[in-house]
Amino acid sequence: MENRDLIIKALDEAGKSLKSGEISEITGIDKKEVSNIIKKLKEEGVIYSPKRCYYDIKK
Repeated sequence: MENRDLIIKALDEAGKSLKSGEISEITGIDKKEVSNIIKKLKEEGVIYSPKRCYYDIKK
């Protein structure tokens, strides 16, 4: 599974908004890599930020 998919899965299963650090802990992916992937996912419209520094899946 790609890192991108792991991040999407972690957000989906959490059932709440998560910080990039929390996503990093859950997935085991480096925090900088998580931030880069989050940026791309936001541009693609897959995830959004309900409040500063928190991320969630668009449903």
